[in-house]
Amino acid sequence: MSTYFITGIGTGIGKTVTSAVLTEKLQADYWKPVQSGDLEISDSLFVRNLISNDKTVVHPEHYRLSQPLSPHLSARLDGVEIVLDEIRVPETDNQLVIEGAGGLMVPLNEKELILDLIRRLNAKTIVVSQNYLGSINHTLLTIEVLKANAIAIEGIVFNGKPNEESERYIQAYSGLKVIGRIPSFATVDKECVRNAGQFLDI
Repeated sequence: MSTYFITGIGTGIGKTVTSAVLTEKLQADYWKPVQSGDLEISDSLFVRNLISNDKTVVHPEHYRLSQPLSPHLSARLDGVEIVLDEIRVPETDNQLVIEGAGGLMVPLNEKELILDLIRRLNAKTIVVSQNYLGSINHTLLTIEVLKANAIAIEGIVFNGKPNEESERYIQAYSGLKVIGRIPSFATVDKECVRNAGQFLDI
């Protein structure tokens, strides 16, 4: 069974929507190890509310941090220390979609980053990109860091409005597979998440 880690080129570029679409398409399980922010509208709850199939299990977060800040700071304010050795992949016989927090270099504690968490979990990484001025740079930097750390990359998902030239350049330079392009949604609901699976080749 495959395990995929969903990372992004930054914050707010569509990791959670992408995770929901991929989870629904594969009828996979979903897990967000570190949630930092409003726990009443967490990413796990958001994904659970967008899933239509009866197979997916949304596993509880290992760290639930109350402040909408970088995990290392949110943890400090909550009186918690994030310890990577304590984070265990949930037991499942299903495929698993793991969602990160922000990008690769987001700090989890004083010495370790999301990048270190990916390395420990030994999952295939999917990079979520979004087209904006500067996104070529941010996407290629993300990919280069993954390659430099010998982390397996399954491919790239572009989320939101298309930009053919940016997407062409990123694919050509990186040599990675483009898994698909998830369009912009006026509202995100179960139907559009279910239908968006057709745009992903995985």
